[in-house]
Amino acid sequence: MLIVTGATGRLGALIVDRLLARVPADRIGVSVRDVDKAAGLSTRGVRVRAGDFTEPGGLKHAFEDAERVLVVSASIRGEGAVAANTAAIDAAKEAGARRILYTSHQAASATSRFLPQPVHAAAEEHLRRLGVPYTALRNGFYTATLEHYIGAALATGTLAVPQDGPFSWTAHEDLAEVAAAALADDADGTLDGVTPPLTAPGTLDFAGVAEVLGRLTGRTLRHVVMGDEEWIAAVVAAGMPRPLAEFTLTMFTAARAGEFDVTGPTLESVIGRPARTVEQVLAPLVGTR
Repeated sequence: MLIVTGATGRLGALIVDRLLARVPADRIGVSVRDVDKAAGLSTRGVRVRAGDFTEPGGLKHAFEDAERVLVVSASIRGEGAVAANTAAIDAAKEAGARRILYTSHQAASATSRFLPQPVHAAAEEHLRRLGVPYTALRNGFYTATLEHYIGAALATGTLAVPQDGPFSWTAHEDLAEVAAAALADDADGTLDGVTPPLTAPGTLDFAGVAEVLGRLTGRTLRHVVMGDEEWIAAVVAAGMPRPLAEFTLTMFTAARAGEFDVTGPTLESVIGRPARTVEQVLAPLVGTR
């Protein structure tokens, strides 16, 4: 059985949807924290079982009969994320999975300025030591991240953010196709071990994003660079908890250091078509605002 964790999250749900187009539903199982939210998958013939990375004892049942397990990285921050990802990976091995897959990031590094990246690097290192065939999917930077910024930009006509750098913006939908392909069948070994960067072919900084928004709206949107502390103070005043603001700032500091200025052809080679552009992803979002 092919097991996907986090199947009610955005990426996990897309992966299951793409997987259903490749293999029969009775070969697919999902591990979710809330089985009620996955009721739609049950009606499609997918096996749904409760599983929580922070309660690893329950993962044995969730991963039962696993042939391959895809661990969608935990959506929590800090050392708790390392422990949660490691627990899921270990549970997959204990369940007898012949391959373990993990959603990593193209900038995974123990020394990254962006706080999630040392977490991904730790998961990759754990997979290396485990002695089981594995795939660490080095995903590009999710284009959906921009959803957090375009609302204010469209309302004010200004995209005001800290100094940044190029990002490897890549659509969830494209990454889900790659993950489904790796989980269902990677006969030629293209996605064995730590993968090459799984990204769209180009990079774009926030000044470029402002230009894209301008083309989509027919308006001129200004890109304004704020000081780090100035930006933190502004977003905290707007309601963002300060710890989250400080966490988010590390995305910008990593970008200005060039950590996300990396692309590769592997994603387009696997999906067999051009990757979605930033403009294609943002167009429907702009149309609803």
